[in-house]
Amino acid sequence: MSKSSSWPPMLAVSLGLVALFAAEVLAQQPPTVRIRGTIEAVDGSMLSIKSREGADMKVRLTDDVAVFGVAKTALSEIKEGSYIGVTGMPEPDGTQKAVAVHIFPENQRGAAEGFRPWDQRPNSTMTNATVAQTVKGTDGQNILVKYKDGEKKVVVPPDTPVVTFVAGDKSELKPGAKIIIFGAVKKDDGTLEANRVNVGRDGITPPM
Repeated sequence: MSKSSSWPPMLAVSLGLVALFAAEVLAQQPPTVRIRGTIEAVDGSMLSIKSREGADMKVRLTDDVAVFGVAKTALSEIKEGSYIGVTGMPEPDGTQKAVAVHIFPENQRGAAEGFRPWDQRPNSTMTNATVAQTVKGTDGQNILVKYKDGEKKVVVPPDTPVVTFVAGDKSELKPGAKIIIFGAVKKDDGTLEANRVNVGRDGITPPM
């Protein structure tokens, strides 16, 4: 058999090994937990949190933890080209009615892009996407957002909480602060670890 004719089987074996390795890596990724709640105590790198559901939780912060403030902003700050996250409720006509909107800073553009179920309330959704069009409507602002796999029409009522992420500091992680951790990692020993904490500014509860 010539050398060239042996390439396809070798290629198939290589692709098979790549697929097997990818599956193994995915299987090894630790599960994550989304946490909403109030900080009750801080002990060094350990946060004691009372979750939204009333559970007592302890979360260890990584040495390089990033802290972001969640600050109120105006609906008028949502402009064409903005990268936003829409916490929404599906409407019968296929649109999403926003219950909260967060505006990402430019350096977080593309974060978790797409449309997915969300746990802010029963049947809620999350759409992280770029604003393609925004027009004032009778029920609020009508926004068309586009993401890599599709698009959604969103109605943002005038009373919808609109927030943005701003650079924060560990000093903001103190008792009484309202926080959301999008993805605390559950370690093998059952402990939770977070490398990012989002904390409500001026006493607000992160609405997303």
